[in-house]
Amino acid sequence: MCNNFILYFNFLKMLFLIIMKTIRKILVNGKIETLYGKNFSYSDNEGKKINDTSIKFLFPVKPRLIVCVHLNYKSRLDELKRIQPQAPTYFWKPASCLNFHKENVVRPLGCKYLNYEGEIALVVGRKAKNIKYEEANKYIMGYSIANDFGLHDFRDTDENSMVRVKGTDTLGAVGPDIALNWDYRNKNITTYVNDKIVQKSNTSDMLWSPEYLLADLSKSITFNKGDLILTGTPANSRPVEPGSVVKVVVENLGVLENKVVEGKSSLSRGVGAMPKDSDHIRSISLGSDNK
Repeated sequence: MCNNFILYFNFLKMLFLIIMKTIRKILVNGKIETLYGKNFSYSDNEGKKINDTSIKFLFPVKPRLIVCVHLNYKSRLDELKRIQPQAPTYFWKPASCLNFHKENVVRPLGCKYLNYEGEIALVVGRKAKNIKYEEANKYIMGYSIANDFGLHDFRDTDENSMVRVKGTDTLGAVGPDIALNWDYRNKNITTYVNDKIVQKSNTSDMLWSPEYLLADLSKSITFNKGDLILTGTPANSRPVEPGSVVKVVVENLGVLENKVVEGKSSLSRGVGAMPKDSDHIRSISLGSDNK
């Protein structure tokens, strides 16, 4: 009898562990709704399952800050022939570039080096400042999927700030869900372009864990609930053409899908820097394909 009880208890424990608690925000009939689901399944107030094809996706939180790590996968370091730095380095994406699942990513006219970068996004759960690495997990709400698109036509101009490279409108795709109890360790991350695998890696290839990044950044920056940290991309970030459908698939975290479209206006309007093409730009955008 006792053995049966233990087996039943362990079964319930395992069942609880595999139920993923998730959050999704959608726009339905002009009304914004925040949904709480299990294993990425959602129902309306009447218990009817929501059809993903009939809704517009938003992101469950409004980040004030989006901070990204430059290089955090060994495969990316190897591809670019870089030596691992002693500590991670970072750049910003403005909140204005935030984009959502199934929305278009715009490549401006006159540009040709718009690269995909499949990533995992850490979502901060509460105010975090000067936190200890050992306690960082207490400050994490959950995780989502990101595609940190980069417009490398401006790489020569914005090498240090990355303002236009990473901050141009629509280039910060995230979603569609936040998974509250997802374990990032030993998870596969795969990027597809038109259903062809173009990036494939595992989070075990990360140089620094998400907790490390949050603890490190919190020494200098105060994070609040909803802020994002993008945790880096593996090797084989490459340019995509308008018409391409890009999907980032993360094991047990879902799928983020976006279509690349051509912009209606050019960035070459007689003021400021113009899109460029150079050996340096090609070395970053094309990686090991640059000959």
